[in-house]
Amino acid sequence: MAGPVQSIERAAAILRLLAQGSGRLSLGEVAASLGLAKGTAHGILRTLQSVDFVEQDKATGKYQLGAALLHLGTSYLDINELRSRSINWTDALAARSGEAVRLGVPLEGKVLIVHHVFRPDDTFQTLDVGSLLPLHASALGKILLAYGATPLEPLMETELESYTRYTLDSPQQLSRALAEVRDTGWAFAGQEMMMGEADIGAPIRGQGGLVVGAVGISGAMDRLCDSKGRPHGSLVGLTRDAARAISRDLGAARW
Repeated sequence: MAGPVQSIERAAAILRLLAQGSGRLSLGEVAASLGLAKGTAHGILRTLQSVDFVEQDKATGKYQLGAALLHLGTSYLDINELRSRSINWTDALAARSGEAVRLGVPLEGKVLIVHHVFRPDDTFQTLDVGSLLPLHASALGKILLAYGATPLEPLMETELESYTRYTLDSPQQLSRALAEVRDTGWAFAGQEMMMGEADIGAPIRGQGGLVVGAVGISGAMDRLCDSKGRPHGSLVGLTRDAARAISRDLGAARW
């Protein structure tokens, strides 16, 4: 019986590495992390890039998972399964935060809301399930863009729609915001789609660590943020905890 193919094992190791942490690494970081010569790592990365399993950022030269691989990674996950495995955690997040909770997945350059838990009070609210949010002006969308769950390039090649004076409507602004998302592990959008409204989001990962969706809370800016417009750390923590819990239910390893 033939043994394992070393080049495939190394390629798989690189893909697993890119699926962890910030998800964007330089050639030197990849080589050092896996104990490979730079030339070997570069050859494998170039091959993975040629089949769209890996993408290279033109500005930084760093590598991240490509759209083709992410499509394969999310195809196994039925939206109904994602919703069913999230219900307990989203209900708990709404109860603990006192805010509405939404679960989103990428769909044709937008964020599709597949689950929505109302804010636990008696105010009038409208169900958002089935609605589409802009990627660049929502916390859920920034998560999907930052971790490559939906391609960034098509968005950067079009004029970003401005909804308010706070919308990130330039590629430079959006690129900086996505880099911050990858550094912190969560996203925030303050009055970027509607004045007076804000949302906080965190990534949901499936098997292998691939980001398959995002969960977040949304509500009035003055409830989610302090007097300087910064989101309350307690709400960020609750959102990230819920995202981790859902991810574990989907088979993601701890990170």
